[in-house]
Formats: sequence, structure tokens, C-alpha cells
Amino acid sequence: MGIDKRITIIQGDITTLKVEAIVNAANNSLLGGGGVDGAIHHAAGPELLAESRMLGGCPTGEARITKGYNLPAPYVIHTVGPIWYGGDNHEAEQLTQSYQACLSIAQDQRFTSIAFPAISCGVYGYPLDEAASIALQTVNRALKTMESMEKVIFCVFNHEVKRAYEKAASAF
Repeated sequence: MGIDKRITIIQGDITTLKVEAIVNAANNSLLGGGGVDGAIHHAAGPELLAESRMLGGCPTGEARITKGYNLPAPYVIHTVGPIWYGGDNHEAEQLTQSYQACLSIAQDQRFTSIAFPAISCGVYGYPLDEAASIALQTVNRALKTMESMEKVIFCVFNHEVKRAYEKAASAF
């Protein structure tokens, strides 16, 4: 089968990428936090927080879209991944839903490029190997019906996470 050639895995700062949308691994309030969420809010500026306040939050497994403001990406798709509680609380389904919700927005907007962080792999504690596998399988499957999508970047924050994504990609 192989992994779709439109998928790239890089280590870097998602807030610097010039894509149509970057994905924010947000918390339920959508009002900023630590990790990727805090970095995106900081780089985008106070307008992002103001727009996010108007959205009224976001349940786990869903996604919302805002403008990117001071980011190179014109849009931010915010999704809330699951907190890892050991794997018996539907975490895999919720993580899959988070990626699917982002891709659904991207398809509705006819975006040609999107960048994802490692959703739920920071303070939410999702095991890296399992999260990477879910992320790549979900995106790879969705790309089969997304003709407008030209580029999907998984932009991860350190070498350990990049290695997990590369290992998951090689399993295809």
C-alpha cells in the first residue's frame, strides 16, 4: 500500500510553516495553554484569543477553524485530542476523530496544504508509537478522497517524536 507521497514528517516549529492551515492541539476552552497551543496563540497574537473566545470551546474529537492572524498560515484548525487514561476510555477513537475533524474542515475549505502537530502527545500523555500510527493511518486513508490536498506535514517538536512518526510511516 505505502504511505501517500503527499505526507511529509519534519521536526520544527509549526508556527513558522507557510501552509494554508496549521492544526492546534488545543484544550477544550480553545483559550490557549502550554506546548503547541501556547506557541500558536503567542505567534498569532491577541486577535486569535479574541476570535477563539467567540467559539465557546470545543469538545474532544471535534475541531474549529479561526484565522491565523500573525502566523504565516492564514488559518488555524483547533482540535482537542484525548487525554491518555490507559487506552480503555475510547482514546484511539477520539484521536482518530480529531484528525478526521481537521481533515473535514480542510476538505470543506478546499485547502491544498495543512500541517499537524503530534496531537495528544505532550501533556495529554498519549503513547508516541500508538499516536503516530493513528495519525498516519487516518490521514493516509483520508487522502484517498481529497483531490485538492497537495501537502500534509506532520511537524513534530523533537527527535523522539519524529522517530516515532517515521517508524509508523515505514510500517505502511
